[in-house]
Amino acid sequence: MATIIENLHGRRLIRISTDDVISIVKEYQQKACESSSYDETRKKLDEAEIYLPEDL
Repeated sequence: MATIIENLHGRRLIRISTDDVISIVKEYQQKACESSSYDETRKKLDEAEIYLPEDL
């Protein structure tokens, strides 16, 4: 679960778990391996929606 942490200056930090990081990397690898060029990879990643569950 991702945890949003507010700081004194109003900027938010997001703490993510190891499982979240691994999940993001897996999604990236799936998109990148399907592509044959840098531009195609960028386009697929720009179109991808990656969500992290939030822990309130």
